[in-house]
Amino acid sequence: MRRDAAGALNLPPMPWSSQIDIYCERTDLTLWSEPLNALTNLAFLLAAALLWWAQSRALRRVDPQDRALAVLIGAIGVASFLFHTLATVWAAFADTLSILVFAAYFLFLFLTRAARLGGSLALVGACVFAALSYAFPKMLPAGPATGSAGYLPYVIALALMAAYLWRIGSGSARAFLGATLLFLVSLALRTADPLLCHGLPLGTHFAWHLLNAVVLYWLARELSIGLRATQRP
Repeated sequence: MRRDAAGALNLPPMPWSSQIDIYCERTDLTLWSEPLNALTNLAFLLAAALLWWAQSRALRRVDPQDRALAVLIGAIGVASFLFHTLATVWAAFADTLSILVFAAYFLFLFLTRAARLGGSLALVGACVFAALSYAFPKMLPAGPATGSAGYLPYVIALALMAAYLWRIGSGSARAFLGATLLFLVSLALRTADPLLCHGLPLGTHFAWHLLNAVVLYWLARELSIGLRATQRP
């Protein structure tokens, strides 16, 4: 069954074990029908390992909060691999949830470190973002671009973070702006996947994985290492 892939999977109620076919590369519901989409998730594991290594080299004592960024990037790779092999509803939910958890956690750390909000206020902000991001795709009409449009809250959040850093004169602003622009390119490739199936059977979703691994590494490294070096006392 080929359906639109929303950011939070805007699908009708289905059994958790039901299989879904929503990407160009998949031609049937067997385990290895999406080899490129599945194997490119190794990029997330590599990004997680590189972040862990970079933190160990740059920081005298690595905060567990920083280590959690690497762990969550790795979790995205594992969850996405499961979805692109098993192609089940529960794996799709795990894939979406792993991204949402990382984004909310990243925002929490940004609010406490860059914006210097108290933990309680930062937690409220992260929870509001998570709720809105989860609900937003469900409000969109079904269509080939619905999946990418579901990531609009992520784009807005990144743009606002970059703008805030620019406003306070932080040296991290350039990195956040660059990562935001790269995420837009990645999102364009994700959007193109269901539109190019006839001319490009492999699709472009695998490129979304590769670029997003770079984006997540870039952002997480800047938040855990770069921001400390550029932040005003």
